[in-house]
Amino acid sequence: MNAETTRKTVLEARGVVKRFGDTLALDGVDLSVAEGDVVAILGPSGSGKSTLVRCLHQLESIDGGAMYLDGELLGFEEHRGGLRPRSERQVEQQRRQMGMVFQQFNLFPHWSVLRNITEAPTKVHGVPAAKARARALELLEKVGLSDKADAHPRQLSGGQQQRVAIARAVAPNPRVLLFDEPTSALDPELVDEVLAVMKSLARAGMTMVVVTHEMDFAREVADRCVFMAEGRVVEEGPSAEFFASPRTDRLRSFLTRYSEGRQAVS
Repeated sequence: MNAETTRKTVLEARGVVKRFGDTLALDGVDLSVAEGDVVAILGPSGSGKSTLVRCLHQLESIDGGAMYLDGELLGFEEHRGGLRPRSERQVEQQRRQMGMVFQQFNLFPHWSVLRNITEAPTKVHGVPAAKARARALELLEKVGLSDKADAHPRQLSGGQQQRVAIARAVAPNPRVLLFDEPTSALDPELVDEVLAVMKSLARAGMTMVVVTHEMDFAREVADRCVFMAEGRVVEEGPSAEFFASPRTDRLRSFLTRYSEGRQAVS
């Protein structure tokens, strides 16, 4: 990872607000992600974690604030001294620069693993078929599935499907990779194989924002952790400090429940 003084901000949210009817899901959220950073977003259910990454990927529109990718305003453009929404085509072009891995794998069941990975690079990004195929096979080897290129999703375990989904998200070389609880739909014995792939991406310098309940992963792999509750960022900081010396009662209580849960399991 580069020195702190030289790392460029890749993704930024400033005062982001999101409402669903009368429910305020995001209440002025700020987030800054530097190049090569792994940022883990933690918090209780309903805290706004998933909503935040969905807004960053422009799967949800925001009601206030602003978001930037490499300094470019996401979702809006300047027009006659103000702002207007970007066209769907422009939004899609911005969205292509970010990869997204969902809770559910969202693979096309009637396509082979190889086609699931190559379809977007060839049809959306204009990558030549041979180059896209070579890239897909390389990624399948990296996620430990080089023998599954011709298989269909129904022939794979949940962990294998999620590893394919990660390979698919990485294939177009996105600027940042967003994860929305990537292990929450998996049986416990399959979680580690997915986390291992995510750790390898982190070691390779991939910029990542990870919404997760896997606290050990956040502690060991994330550069920074962000704790959200009730649609707000309550606390954030370097991972070691975040876990060792929480500053707020809200985070301290959350981490205590996590520690007690681990002790009960062991």
